[in-house]
Amino acid sequence: MTGRPVLYALACGSPVARDVGTLVALAQERGFDVCVVVTPDGRKFVDVPSLAAQTGHPVRSTYKNPGDPDVLPSPDVLVVAPATVNTVNKWGAGIADTLALGLLVESQGKGLPIVAVPYTNDAMARHPAFQDNITRLRGWGIEVLYGDDVLKLHAPGEGDAYRHEFPWELAVQAAARLCPPD
Repeated sequence: MTGRPVLYALACGSPVARDVGTLVALAQERGFDVCVVVTPDGRKFVDVPSLAAQTGHPVRSTYKNPGDPDVLPSPDVLVVAPATVNTVNKWGAGIADTLALGLLVESQGKGLPIVAVPYTNDAMARHPAFQDNITRLRGWGIEVLYGDDVLKLHAPGEGDAYRHEFPWELAVQAAARLCPPD
């Protein structure tokens, strides 16, 4: 136990997930103990050994077996970044079929602060369910950093070219505002 607030960085299957170590570093600089959880598709994009070394915690992507001990400390704040359309829509429906979604649904029920930073292309963003779920999450008190003032949408197939513009610092600032480290 470090005495520092624990931030869970949840990364979904997107090219931006390759850079989740940036979120880890920024959050650590602010005084957070950071744990990384990735969706099964998110795991395809990240360097698991590097993130485990950076955080000092295993990187999780699946539910533990019944009776197994928790290997991560409990979260004080969660940041889901990048949040894909798939994750936003399932979360909005209360679906918990991955560890990341289960943590989001449970943490929301516990009243923990959560920051979401969706990342998608302009075509997928136009789907009515996605727009409805962004509104729904905000209405439930989730800090959703989304819109042209945060990050402009890109055309399908161009997401990797805009990775460098992802607002990691804004995500960490929001987490620190919701759960100030000492």
